[in-house]
Amino acid sequence: MYAIIRGGLICVPRQQMSDKAESAHTAPTSDVRDLAPSLQLLTVLIPARDEESCIQSTVQHLELELSLHSVPHEILVVDDGSSDRTWDVLQEISLHVPALRPIRNVGAHGFGRAVLCGLDQMKGDAVVIMMADESDDCRDVVRYWKLLNQGYEAVFGSRFIRGGGVIDYPKAKLLVNRVFNRLIQVFFRIRLNDTTNAFKAYRRVVIDGCRPLLAPHFNLTVELPLKTIVRGYTWTVMPITWRNRRTGEPKLKLKEMGSRYLFICFYIWLEKYFSRGDYRKQIPAQPALTREIESSKTHV
Repeated sequence: MYAIIRGGLICVPRQQMSDKAESAHTAPTSDVRDLAPSLQLLTVLIPARDEESCIQSTVQHLELELSLHSVPHEILVVDDGSSDRTWDVLQEISLHVPALRPIRNVGAHGFGRAVLCGLDQMKGDAVVIMMADESDDCRDVVRYWKLLNQGYEAVFGSRFIRGGGVIDYPKAKLLVNRVFNRLIQVFFRIRLNDTTNAFKAYRRVVIDGCRPLLAPHFNLTVELPLKTIVRGYTWTVMPITWRNRRTGEPKLKLKEMGSRYLFICFYIWLEKYFSRGDYRKQIPAQPALTREIESSKTHV
């Protein structure tokens, strides 16, 4: 099977499974949906470094899409030590986009550190992490919000399932991506086939439950979803589209990141098989069951 790529640029092999099959193993039960608190505010977290040529368009398109669908939101852009006019551009946009909240990462730099800086300052009870270069589709952010509101604690996007696709993906990076994601599937025994993609959504309870977050660079894109799965949070997968940046320089350097990805994967693999569940999500007693127990006590 092959994904249909807009513009006829690249055909991408697609894993032969339906969205329904993927979700069937991860869907929250009716009890979990009942217990999941309703969401009040979505934080869209965008780490940015030297993105003066595209950050304005990214923020404006995102603001328009979220406003059209009445999604309560804040747009939190973390300037990760830019040497160009990214910070100045953000200041200018904020005059016209009240939902935009630009902050600076004044500590050590790196994609993971910038994301962590934003997570520490987010106001929302849910967060979508997306890229600054418009490679991610703003319409998918709305779909993430809707699925989170169905009770899921995390929603992962995949470019390689039915309905997903990529545009202008460099062939060498595509090959490395598919091999590495397949290895993750095998070693963690999961069906998610696009773990390394950063564009994902989480409730705040998941972010808090995955701490401490160790990855300082792009390997955070692997740490967050794998910890979410290993620690027992509910999740589902939806198709997303991705296109290669049209301006600026890509920040991901495969040669620099290979060993870092492996370290994080090995660390979480050890947790999965050797921690005896010490870090898994603690599920509180259901109210109905608690009432039943209390009732039985009063009749003894």
